[in-house]
Amino acid sequence: MWPEAAIYIPWDIWVVSWIAAAVWANRTIGRPNLARELPYRILEFGGFGTLLVFFVDGRNGAIVNPSALGILGERFWTLPTNIGWAMVGIASLGLIFSWWARIHLGRLWSGWITRKEDHRIIDTGPYRIVRHPIYTGILIAAFATAAVKGTGHAILGAAMLVAAYVLKARAEERFLREELGAEAYDSYRRRVPMLIPFAPAA
Repeated sequence: MWPEAAIYIPWDIWVVSWIAAAVWANRTIGRPNLARELPYRILEFGGFGTLLVFFVDGRNGAIVNPSALGILGERFWTLPTNIGWAMVGIASLGLIFSWWARIHLGRLWSGWITRKEDHRIIDTGPYRIVRHPIYTGILIAAFATAAVKGTGHAILGAAMLVAAYVLKARAEERFLREELGAEAYDSYRRRVPMLIPFAPAA
């Protein structure tokens, strides 16, 4: 099995387990207007689709003829096999990191921007490293996947996910700041970077 095919295995495991665990959450007691979530949702679903679903390319052909996609169908590089396998490992580690964050968050997790029952600021475990470790882990996996695929659509998908999670993180922080108190959340924000470990906090 080549890295281009194997890169889907950690994603498949992550998606199935992530959906299965969706019931593990406290009751929602507050959320912003759904219209505020629409921009990042469009980018998020489009990013995952463009990266992983809409175009399946590889040695055995493609769902969509790459030549019909223009620059999105171009393959800009092919990694050496050993580097490709390293990217599969990095993608797996990124998704494991996101699962660590979800387990650490426990029943406060939600796939939407919400305030859960007994909600509080979590600043331990992976939340000491970045304020949004779930998004960080997903983005690590997305970049590793784009590196393995080397195609225009994979690069676009990873870029769309970056835009989606930056927008979502900012919207989430505005909401939690209002719900949990500006002083407490601002103190956390000053100590811990948003998405990139060891970056200046802001």
